[in-house]
Amino acid sequence: MTGPNKNTPFPLAHYDRLCFLKNIIKNPNIIVGDYTYYDDFEDIMNFEKNVKYHFDFTGDKLIIGKFCMIASDVTFIMNGANHLTDAVTTYPFAIFGNGWENAMEGKTYPSKGNIVVGNDVWIGYNATIMAGVTIGDGAIIGTNSVVTKDVEPYAIVGGNPAKLIKKRFSEEEINDLLEIKWWDWEIEKITQNVQNLTDNNIAALKIAL
Repeated sequence: MTGPNKNTPFPLAHYDRLCFLKNIIKNPNIIVGDYTYYDDFEDIMNFEKNVKYHFDFTGDKLIIGKFCMIASDVTFIMNGANHLTDAVTTYPFAIFGNGWENAMEGKTYPSKGNIVVGNDVWIGYNATIMAGVTIGDGAIIGTNSVVTKDVEPYAIVGGNPAKLIKKRFSEEEINDLLEIKWWDWEIEKITQNVQNLTDNNIAALKIAL
């Protein structure tokens, strides 16, 4: 056995509210790694609806790594939501035209860059991830959190705005895990090591390298 088929939309038999996300995404500016799943209370197609203000002309991307777990109602706020903050007004005159179309000539709306979610990241129910945020490998985002700043690898954060609750492992162990990068192993090797991956014996994973 080599685990479930990464190319199937629905890896759980007779259950259509959990999907391997990359297989249902249509927007080319949303990039998702293998085995990352999304679980929705109502309809998996809600995922793209919850990627907000993601306009083609902004050019920003939502990039999600492998083996992530994303709960229902998680929202990503992209750069299309940004307004001017260092001008007299934040009002977006230019988008309405009719004599206002040149309001932004020689200027640009602010952009904080892509949202990047690492590998093996768990994002809890109803969390919100803001534009430009990078979430490190192995991080956990608590339910109802609003993530406005980068999250370090293997950190647990929660709240509004999200703050560090604790690290999942010691700094030495985190460095080992970031070097091991188990999510990049061949699936056969992952399958052979699932007992070690569901334990906390990092030394066993180092031996398996």
